[in-house]
Amino acid sequence: MKIMKFGGTSVGKPERMHQVAQLITKDVSEPRIVVLSALSGTTNSLVAIGDAMASGNREQAKQLIDTLEAHYQSFIKELVKTDKLYVKAKSIVSEHFEFLNIILKISFSEALSKDILAQGELLSTKLFSVYLEEKGIDHMLLPALEFMTIDAQDEPQLSTIKVKLNRILQQNTDKKLFITQGYICRNSRGEVDNLKRGGSDYTASLIAAAANASVCEIWTDIDGMHNNDPRIVKKTVPVEQLSFEEAAELAYFGAKILHPTCIWPAQQQKVPVKLLNTMAPEALGTTITQEAGSVGVKAVAAKDGIITINIKSSRMLLAYGFLRKIFEVFEKYRTSIDMITTSEVAVSVTIDSGSNLTSIVKELEPFGTISVENDHTIISVVGNEIAQTKDILSKLFDALTPIPVRMVSYGGSKHNVSMLVPSSYKTQTLQLLNKGLFGLE
Repeated sequence: MKIMKFGGTSVGKPERMHQVAQLITKDVSEPRIVVLSALSGTTNSLVAIGDAMASGNREQAKQLIDTLEAHYQSFIKELVKTDKLYVKAKSIVSEHFEFLNIILKISFSEALSKDILAQGELLSTKLFSVYLEEKGIDHMLLPALEFMTIDAQDEPQLSTIKVKLNRILQQNTDKKLFITQGYICRNSRGEVDNLKRGGSDYTASLIAAAANASVCEIWTDIDGMHNNDPRIVKKTVPVEQLSFEEAAELAYFGAKILHPTCIWPAQQQKVPVKLLNTMAPEALGTTITQEAGSVGVKAVAAKDGIITINIKSSRMLLAYGFLRKIFEVFEKYRTSIDMITTSEVAVSVTIDSGSNLTSIVKELEPFGTISVENDHTIISVVGNEIAQTKDILSKLFDALTPIPVRMVSYGGSKHNVSMLVPSSYKTQTLQLLNKGLFGLE
């Protein structure tokens, strides 16, 4: 069983959907489950519709719904050509937008918000199914809401997913091609829910683990994981092979091509993950496996929106249990810490969400003097065993002489050296590292 996931840009235009159909039928040596995201821009539009409804602005919500529906009406005119299947596609669009118009009259709730967000993936998969039907490609639509579940802590239930998914597959052994939705699922109450942003990658990885797949292919609009951010640095190169650990570090610290949660399920079942380019399917891309393939620096990633919290206390820092009490505050507010440094009189930590910042600071105040700094970026240099690589620190700091580095995390992971810099220095830092570590201008 092969899993193939296609993101929003890969299905965002009718001609792209046509191309996806060619890619998924190119190799028919094994059954395939194809995971689709919503059409590019759709989820953002649905979020805006939900926000307008939440604020009581029904008129704005109605305008947004009408604009999005017009986009889909134009889309299906280019997607299918036969009258019969155009009518079918039109009926699908009408059905989903009728639902959105009906909920304009219903009291807004969090559960309703999740129903709104699910419409994008439901639309993309149903319309793609119509196109496959037009082309005479035998397939089955596999509703993610029938097998993808999360528990009360919003964590996917892999064992349950495995049982439900395999039951469906065993009942349809005559089918070799399945189309399903990324992102959406049911929660512990049986309501429609989702796997949060980037959740389609997560869906694909969970399905790959549940089906014990031979490979999980993530198709995007870039040919694999690059050694640096190609949006910022002029010359970058794709990384041919990464270990699961290296890929997880890069994804967590800002490499946008892969969602951080995607690695864990595939790693559990040792399912290789391939990052491939829909626009250049012949490109090798990046393969992620148990083995790293080589030792040394592989890539650099940047994570923005970092907040630094400094706790200064000459009286309590060395006291037994002091750090535990600090960590308990962050645990209470379900806020993860990215980096930490300590000295004799101070502890500095970084977080990537300010949603509970006021409450956290208030609870930390009894421990000492608290100061908060915003607008920082974590720059992570990732590679196999780089913490043991000779001269890695000298190369890093030689390259970053002009950069005011605020914190350094070294030794906590053998695959990662991370530095905190003011966000205004992010571009310069990435460019200097590209030259200093990879010899690329």
